[in-house]
Amino acid sequence: MELMMVDPRALKENPDQMRRSKSSPQADALLLASIKAVGIVQPPVILPARDGGNGYVIHFGHRRVAQAIAAELAEIRVLVADPDADHDAMRALVENVAREPLNPVDLWRSIERLVALGWTEESIALALALPARQVRKLRLLANVLPAMLDQMAKGDMPGEPQLRVIAAASIDEQSEVWKKYKPRKADPLVSWHDVARALTKSRMYARHASFDDALATAYGITWVEDLFAPADEDSRYTTDVEAFLGAQNEWMTSHLPKRGTVIEVNEWGQPKLPAKSERVWGKPGKADCTGWYLDREGQIQSVAFRVPQPKKAKGKASEADETAADEIGTTAKPRPDVTRKGMEMIGDLRTDALHEALAWAPIEADTLLALLVLAFAGQNVSIASGNADGCAQISRHAARLIGEDGKLAFDRDTLQQVARATLIDVLSCRENRSDSGVAARIAGEAIGADTFLPNMATEDFLSCLSRTAIEAACKDTSVLPRQRVKDTRAALVQHYAENRFLHPAALFAPAPEKVAAWTDKHGRAEDDEESGADALNESDEAEDVHAAGGYAEAAE
Repeated sequence: MELMMVDPRALKENPDQMRRSKSSPQADALLLASIKAVGIVQPPVILPARDGGNGYVIHFGHRRVAQAIAAELAEIRVLVADPDADHDAMRALVENVAREPLNPVDLWRSIERLVALGWTEESIALALALPARQVRKLRLLANVLPAMLDQMAKGDMPGEPQLRVIAAASIDEQSEVWKKYKPRKADPLVSWHDVARALTKSRMYARHASFDDALATAYGITWVEDLFAPADEDSRYTTDVEAFLGAQNEWMTSHLPKRGTVIEVNEWGQPKLPAKSERVWGKPGKADCTGWYLDREGQIQSVAFRVPQPKKAKGKASEADETAADEIGTTAKPRPDVTRKGMEMIGDLRTDALHEALAWAPIEADTLLALLVLAFAGQNVSIASGNADGCAQISRHAARLIGEDGKLAFDRDTLQQVARATLIDVLSCRENRSDSGVAARIAGEAIGADTFLPNMATEDFLSCLSRTAIEAACKDTSVLPRQRVKDTRAALVQHYAENRFLHPAALFAPAPEKVAAWTDKHGRAEDDEESGADALNESDEAEDVHAAGGYAEAAE
């Protein structure tokens, strides 16, 4: 390079200069004050004009030359460099980045110029000491609306997730959204989150597709590679949701298993089973059906369900019998001592008390392990093989017993806590799918969960009892039955305000015949399971009769 003195007004602007966005007035004022005080410390770099004419073009130092003119300097020192288009582009970029960081838009334009000259993204990243991911991110700006680029050049830059969404949309789509979300006078900043949300398109990933490439071609599906996804997964996707779902449905229809059907989903993405059918949570039988459906990600899922067998029509009564029945009249079905709502409340109260007892009651170690076996023998426990989310909560408990080296490592207190938490997650007495059945009743009786049951002398629960059961609850108390049932209920509520009332049907200890039927059923061979189920149903009826005729318990 050659050092020489030139008039700054004679220097020409470089059409390929890196910094196109205007610098801030504060930065220009600071540079002007510095030049007036000590002059230009580092001379700008100039190049001979390439158009064959006379004069020089500014290569590095446009701001220094401009402020030298503003300082009314007659001459300044400059360095004359040899022209080299390829390396000059990189030197110019490095010079500007080192002096004052370029805004992302100017940096992107410089990177694009280097790419046009043959530089690779990796080599640019290495030369600028930037991550290669950052270079790829900036190159997304090539697909951004110019009006958005002007806003970004002011320093209002979106995050990478928003930038990816914006760059993936067409210019026309960006233009429509920009009309709504462009900055106003009152708020000069843009809500890039809202812009990205307005441009977001649902993605259907190839890894969730069951159809092959031939069917994808038939539906006009073109896969797009997500360059920012992890390298170890298939990140191809399409935004043509309708075509993707159509191909998935066609594949399902063509590959349905025996006794299989395509079912719809509800608004929460859950399968809608046929009317009166029952979902099978365990291993499906030969007579059970399989339903295939599409979840919210477009992936094919399956569910097993059982359709009830039609009941045989009973023989019709003779016209004379029907006439006699009309003349005599039919007796109204008596109300059960405890209604279905009452049994559901009992199930909830039992479950809460059982969980309280499991958390706080003294339990011997051997008993705790026995309870754990009982918990997993409950009818609400099932394992769906191949489902990554199955038993997730229990898996989290088990993870507490694993050390950093991948081996079992725990103390006795941790083991006790994990065992109690697992039992709480498994055992249930609720009147729904989570009911553990006899297993939870036996477990609750073993640990004295009855003492954790709350006072059931409430208007809400007593309203679920029949008159006979209400009057039976008055036995051994000072409360006398009233003419109106609601008055008797109110008296019972007042009587047990300071004590505790427990209905016999809520106690954990199951009827002995039901326990015998349960143990007999699970101790038999598979060919005897049907007869065992009949015995269990009979014991259920016996327990209901036993509970209905019981008496109340009062305790301090």
